[in-house]
Amino acid sequence: MAATRDAEGVMRDWYSRVALAVLGVVLLVAVFGARLAPHDPLGMNADGTFARAGSAGHVLGTDYNGRDVLSRLLAGAGPSVLSALAMVGVGLALGAVPGVLSAFSGRGTEFALQRFTDSLMSLPPIVFAIAVAGLFTDGLTAAIVAIGVLLAPRFFRVSRAETLGFAQTQYVEAARLFGASRWWIIRHHIWRKVLPTIAVTVATSAGFAVLAAASLGFLGLGVQAPDPTWGGMLASNVEYLAEDTLAPLWPGLFIGLTVWSLNALADGLRDRLQVRSGVEDAA
Repeated sequence: MAATRDAEGVMRDWYSRVALAVLGVVLLVAVFGARLAPHDPLGMNADGTFARAGSAGHVLGTDYNGRDVLSRLLAGAGPSVLSALAMVGVGLALGAVPGVLSAFSGRGTEFALQRFTDSLMSLPPIVFAIAVAGLFTDGLTAAIVAIGVLLAPRFFRVSRAETLGFAQTQYVEAARLFGASRWWIIRHHIWRKVLPTIAVTVATSAGFAVLAAASLGFLGLGVQAPDPTWGGMLASNVEYLAEDTLAPLWPGLFIGLTVWSLNALADGLRDRLQVRSGVEDAA
């Protein structure tokens, strides 16, 4: 039994390291993708449409306008990934801090926050994003705000549940008896203990945000053509399946690898958190 656990631990570590390496490459491409592109992502060539992979200096071929597919994938990583991280940042700011504070608030405030959170969770993400898009001239800003707001309840519930568990510990009760303010208790006894669980939620939410950003790009929201995004490339390539059956594969592969690496990283963080909790309980 112990040998089985050790083997599972080794596999999990290997799994997490590969995911972390893939995620590092994705982030590198997201930041420097436009500079790494071997060709102009917007450069069209009417005589070189649907070139096969590896032909005429195009590693992944060209699309229906003769644009280099690899260059567009690299350039599209920035708006696809960084916008997803911005969505997570909005959700984290709107959800985690109120979630921690709600555990120390009065019943009326706690009830109002929970009902507001429940109402946000009932909203369909894509429909809500389309509605918010009408309020902004910048579609990318609309997508970030809409998905970020809908991610906030996830952070609120997780951070609140964790805080409630730590708020009932003896050292927190002792701090209250000695007159410590709730801000002092949160800074010294709560926040650092809640952060690991929030980190897991950030990783899982980032995977969801990447899919959401790709979905909105597929529907034409966010960054507008001809500027590349993974979702936008997927939508345009689907229209030309008869000419190039592999065209949707490349943006789909980039999206899939990114989401997989984030979810695998979340699994690794969750496993480490459980191991640490088990060690603390044994001690």
